[in-house]
Amino acid sequence: MTDTATDAATGRAGDGPTSTRDLLVDGVLFDIDDTIVDTRTAFEAALTGVVAAYLPPLPDDEAQTRLRDVVAMWRADPHARYRRYTSGQDTYLHQKMMRANDLHAAFGGEPLDEDAFTAWNAVFDEGFRAAWAAHHETEAALETLLAAGIAVGALSNAATPLQSAKLEKAGLLDRVPMLVGVDTLGVGKPDPRVFLEACRRLGTDPARTAYVGDEADVDALAARDAGLVGVWLDRPGARRRPVDESTVTGVHVIRSLDELPSVLGLA
Repeated sequence: MTDTATDAATGRAGDGPTSTRDLLVDGVLFDIDDTIVDTRTAFEAALTGVVAAYLPPLPDDEAQTRLRDVVAMWRADPHARYRRYTSGQDTYLHQKMMRANDLHAAFGGEPLDEDAFTAWNAVFDEGFRAAWAAHHETEAALETLLAAGIAVGALSNAATPLQSAKLEKAGLLDRVPMLVGVDTLGVGKPDPRVFLEACRRLGTDPARTAYVGDEADVDALAARDAGLVGVWLDRPGARRRPVDESTVTGVHVIRSLDELPSVLGLA
């Protein structure tokens, strides 16, 4: 999609009942995974298939505990494989194969070579894609923003085609266009360039653009450092890894997207 087409596709409703001049922002950029799309549940669906096909069988009570642990490890990515990809140091499929082998090493699976990983990835993707859905509070928050004339778009650390498909499956793409992915500039968050490029495509001043994401460091704090309004969506029980809350300063912290309109001055 060209810049012109992207700009034209930006989610923006007509003038709403509240003038944007009275609001904190003119635009809102969303992270996708575990922010507006329930990726945690989709990972559980994907890894349920992987566990059944590739890990040693366990009694039902132990199997449920193991699945929770597998999902937690996948989301935490303790060896920072995915961040090597978003910083341009690795490819998407290679980092994913490394993460798959990290899981197998931790939970008793056999090592995966490239051929075995191709089959593993097919099992993962079948469950993952089938389970893509919006978070339950996404729709109401989005309707409020668009009714107020706020420009809306998405900035993600995953590739544009994957995230566009995810947004479409979740019923969001027509209102939350995918503006910048890790493939746009070759790097991802927390690099400030991706935030500024997303604002350029959204057509808003960074200082009057909020970025909403579920990770304190690469989302809210990185957005703040890039000159945006950082919003950390800290859902109960959903943190990927421990957070030193004393370092989370100069940003808004919300527990649900239901709270977003209020912190932006819409309520």
